[in-house]
Amino acid sequence: MSEFVSVNVTINGKEYQALVEARTLLSDFLRHDLGLTGTHVGCEHGVCGACTVLLDGEPVRSCLMFAAQVDGHEITTVEGLGTPEKMHPLQEAFQEAHGLQCGFCTPGFLMSLVPFLEENPNPTDEEIREAISGNLCRCTGYYHIIDAVKLAAKKMAAK
Repeated sequence: MSEFVSVNVTINGKEYQALVEARTLLSDFLRHDLGLTGTHVGCEHGVCGACTVLLDGEPVRSCLMFAAQVDGHEITTVEGLGTPEKMHPLQEAFQEAHGLQCGFCTPGFLMSLVPFLEENPNPTDEEIREAISGNLCRCTGYYHIIDAVKLAAKKMAAK
């Protein structure tokens, strides 16, 4: 018999109230219960970073958290960054600098890098490498991702 818990959470500025099984992972809650499929699930062990979301502004691996743990908190997913019509500067920079290929890892990179750039508006290449070290990409070789982060920093400073 499964135990259910009530979850009240704000996601991308919208309040949600749900009854979920206590064992429901945050990644599954976001994707399957709420339809926020921008949060990708890769390794399911917290290693790849594809499932990264912001919990109260801090990056966390949604595959390592239960939905019940976010009760009373605020979550931002990649859907909360921008829209195709008005992208976040980091999204624009990833597009312009070719910081993605297949795109599977991109939401995790973006969600890890938003708070990084807010705290470090003029990062060095080494600081960027350290910031992205928890996110795996099988396509790009990371060079264009680093270029995208530098471009995003310039875009964000100009606003």
